[in-house]
Amino acid sequence: MQSYSEFLDLSVGFPQDGFDVIDDELYFQDLNLMEMIETYGTPLRFTYLPMVSKKIQQAKILFQTAILKNNYRGDYKYCYCTKSSHFRHIVEEALKNNIHLETSSAFDMPMVDALEKKGHLTKDTTIICNGFKTYQYKQYIIDMLHDGYTNIIPVLDNKEEFNLFDDEVDIDTPCNLGIRIAAEEQPDSQFYTSRLGVRMEDIIDFYNNKIVHNPNFRVKLLHFFINSGITDSPYYWNELEKYVTLYCKFKKINPDLDTLDIGGGMPFKDSLVFDFDYEYMVNEIVKRIKEICAIHDVMEPDIITEFGKYTVAEASGILYKVLGRKQQNDRERWLMLDGSFITNLPDVWALNQKYILLPINNWDAEYERVNLGGITCDGQDYYNQEAHMNSVFMPKTRKVQYLGFFHTGAYQEVLSGYGGIHHCLLPSPKHVLIRRNRDESFNFEVFGEEQNSKQVLKILGY
Repeated sequence: MQSYSEFLDLSVGFPQDGFDVIDDELYFQDLNLMEMIETYGTPLRFTYLPMVSKKIQQAKILFQTAILKNNYRGDYKYCYCTKSSHFRHIVEEALKNNIHLETSSAFDMPMVDALEKKGHLTKDTTIICNGFKTYQYKQYIIDMLHDGYTNIIPVLDNKEEFNLFDDEVDIDTPCNLGIRIAAEEQPDSQFYTSRLGVRMEDIIDFYNNKIVHNPNFRVKLLHFFINSGITDSPYYWNELEKYVTLYCKFKKINPDLDTLDIGGGMPFKDSLVFDFDYEYMVNEIVKRIKEICAIHDVMEPDIITEFGKYTVAEASGILYKVLGRKQQNDRERWLMLDGSFITNLPDVWALNQKYILLPINNWDAEYERVNLGGITCDGQDYYNQEAHMNSVFMPKTRKVQYLGFFHTGAYQEVLSGYGGIHHCLLPSPKHVLIRRNRDESFNFEVFGEEQNSKQVLKILGY
């Protein structure tokens, strides 16, 4: 019978970029994962920070190449979507690449201020303030405008939000505003129109009635987000055409308008059969925006993107040990792990998200079909399908087995409540940060130890 290594190569092609097998053990970005497990134990969450910069640089090159190829007259700005991971080590790594930020709620703003005070950004950095504006969120934005943050752009999520700013903005230079378009949802959605943003047909009337004669404000930016993400589909291209056309109509009555924020949604590699032509898609987006602007005789806008998952997902993974094996009937064999999908990878449970799953050791052993079980007492705490097939296969062995889920860096720690309490009181796992030294050797830092019982009981009031 084939080894697991031979089976995977025939199924999907392996090794792949970022992954290799040396002496029967898996390496991730040249990291020996068995050595990490021997040093730090399991379950273990790790973040390889150089990947964040690598992804940002790739996207910036793609857009700059498309701009040059199409003789596009606007500029490009990469904004990192902070809600995908607010952790300091992530945001500071991202900011090394001369980028900007997109925020979504009130507490983002003190975080931005703290980063400025430590020299990681300047008061000229563009801060796109999305989301529904609570009083506190609005107040932070106003205070920072008064404190000299020249490129904070509150993006109005509804018409009433303008009144919040109109009552308090009184600065030497006008406040730059954005308006979010309420995009149409996908055909299979339960809703026709996004709950976020201002209806397309209301935007120009709203501007004419409320903003155009107010000297304290300029509408510089139009923003939309297409919920399917960036996909080569008729739905995506149709929506893009509608919103660029609205931009052109709006630009003709509002000369201050010069920026189109096309949101996030750039996919990340979540499968061993992931196949997305980044170069084609970015070039096509830039080309189509230029063509629509030419039809309407309008100067092309500067383009902003708000990539979150794309920025951080591929930097992280989580490693588990198989605690036990259970044969529950003739067909169903379970590997029981020393962690939980519900608490460690909530998107697996809530969204049926698939990640890259690979064994860490025993690649030369035969393979078998298995189900993976989390350690909670919950019927939903399992993983039994890969993105590329309706099954999970692992090495067939009685030896100690370790396995890892990869490209898990977006949202999982925040959604699972890092440092909080979790289902069945499972602790947050140890988290290790990995950097590269100048000589290309690795630098390891324990960001957080595994949660202990005293910490959990304190949260619960004991």
